[in-house]
Amino acid sequence: MESKSVDQAQLLYEGKGKKVFQGKQTDEVILYFKDELTAFNALKKGQFEKKGEINCKISTVIFKMLKRQNIKTHWLETFADNQMRVQKTQIIPLEVVIRNFAAGSFAQKFKIQDGTAMKYPLVEYYYKNDELKDPFVSEGQIIYFGWCNESELEQIKIEALKINEALVKMFAQKNLQLIDFKIEFGKNKSGEIILSDEISPDCMRLWDNKTKERLDKDRFRLDLGDVGQGYTRILNDLNSLNIT
Repeated sequence: MESKSVDQAQLLYEGKGKKVFQGKQTDEVILYFKDELTAFNALKKGQFEKKGEINCKISTVIFKMLKRQNIKTHWLETFADNQMRVQKTQIIPLEVVIRNFAAGSFAQKFKIQDGTAMKYPLVEYYYKNDELKDPFVSEGQIIYFGWCNESELEQIKIEALKINEALVKMFAQKNLQLIDFKIEFGKNKSGEIILSDEISPDCMRLWDNKTKERLDKDRFRLDLGDVGQGYTRILNDLNSLNIT
């Protein structure tokens, strides 16, 4: 059931994990976080109760923390359990992945043990296109196709590494290990490139630093069981940091 706050709003877009509604202001939109789970380009589907609420709250804590670090994001306010008001941005069609440890497809591709530490954070780019299954792209290809220019791409890389550093420090306070994560950037009405979309267990790998228990969407991908328990643990840990 939709919340009253979006009942009368215009639906602009529906993705795998969120719906996007037009906000009251022309340059704002409402992100409505859904309870659905998908993996492997939506070939595997599922859900659990309050998943959208948990992801919205986790993203909110992270956006607040990044704001304190003077990192610009699209977040304006979270006004309902599973809804937030954000700046409308023109999304740059890139998924920016930062890897601190080898895992998932990267580990499989290069036959590296899951959990092997990277020599330094590795930044990768994938073209956001479901039909093409989000292929890996080089910096040269990004510039060639005009998704952004050279200086914009450098800015994205710098911001991504700043975000990674801030997240690693925050999660370390709760003995959580940030393995890797995916983020997206967009341009707001002023043409600024800012962090957009969400940062939640749907788009990161987060392990318990001692037990190496996986607390993220890999619990769903790999059939490890009780996906909600992992997500809830992350939310509770972040709430205990009292970030305002």
